[in-house]
Amino acid sequence: MRARLIKFKQISVSVAFTIALSLGGSPSLAGDPFRSNNPRNIGDQTEAAFVAVFHEGNYPKAQIYLEEAVEIEANEPLAHAMRASLAYSNGDLEGMNTYAQQTLKAAQQLLDEDPLRGNLYLAVGHFLEGAYTFKTKGAIGAVQKLPEVFSYLDEAEKQAPNDPELNLLKGYLDLILAVNLPFSSPEDAIARFEKYAAPDYMVSRALSAAYRDLKEYDKALEFIEKALESNPDNPEVQYLKGQILLNIGIKNQNSGNLQEAFTYFEQAMIKIDQLSAPVQTSLRHDHNKVQLEMEKLASKPNSDTL
Repeated sequence: MRARLIKFKQISVSVAFTIALSLGGSPSLAGDPFRSNNPRNIGDQTEAAFVAVFHEGNYPKAQIYLEEAVEIEANEPLAHAMRASLAYSNGDLEGMNTYAQQTLKAAQQLLDEDPLRGNLYLAVGHFLEGAYTFKTKGAIGAVQKLPEVFSYLDEAEKQAPNDPELNLLKGYLDLILAVNLPFSSPEDAIARFEKYAAPDYMVSRALSAAYRDLKEYDKALEFIEKALESNPDNPEVQYLKGQILLNIGIKNQNSGNLQEAFTYFEQAMIKIDQLSAPVQTSLRHDHNKVQLEMEKLASKPNSDTL
């Protein structure tokens, strides 16, 4: 049971843009960032919102688009899921629960027309409900939601197992479980995610974070470089690279790595007001931490100055 509680805690902490993390990428046909074939018309305002978040790292801008999206694109469950995720990240749990219910309603209405996305966002809605339960009533009730979430994901997978939107969302959940649970296989989760999920820059970003958590920092750097090629000015991506370099610098007691990490944190700090509140807090913490680590290393005799 303890492992199951840890599992849900890890997932729910990431829900602010793990569930909605499937909602990123550059615009393409019909506002669909995932599919070059058989694209879905997600809606202009919804599309603009996830571009604001995932290309620009601009959460306040996304909030403005989403306020319009839930009015004029009310049948698009992605808009409600993103709104719920933003509410979660801002500490508005009741707002999150309201938008989780609207996600479920829109997904249910979509089910006959598009069973793939209908089932996918029924999973999202129940996941968001579980995160709300975790925060308000504790982990045990929230853990009971997980079988329902994966049941809907399984139904979506029956429709199109190689669908990139499905695999991006399911892949994020698989990666979180694989990285945080014993006796799991992160290699299998990573391989499936890399092969089937899209868009590419979101895949690169997720894999970089997964390898960071697995402490495989060379691979983490490889994938964060790919993400930065598509999003060089996104402060969240800059921050992630800084985190990886900070971990390497501490592990190897290398001042060059620490200085490079500080540089990326400084770049991210320029746009810190664009980020969600939890990311702002974490960035400020790591920005201070890297400076302390550099001072500690500089004070040691024979410190690495490379």
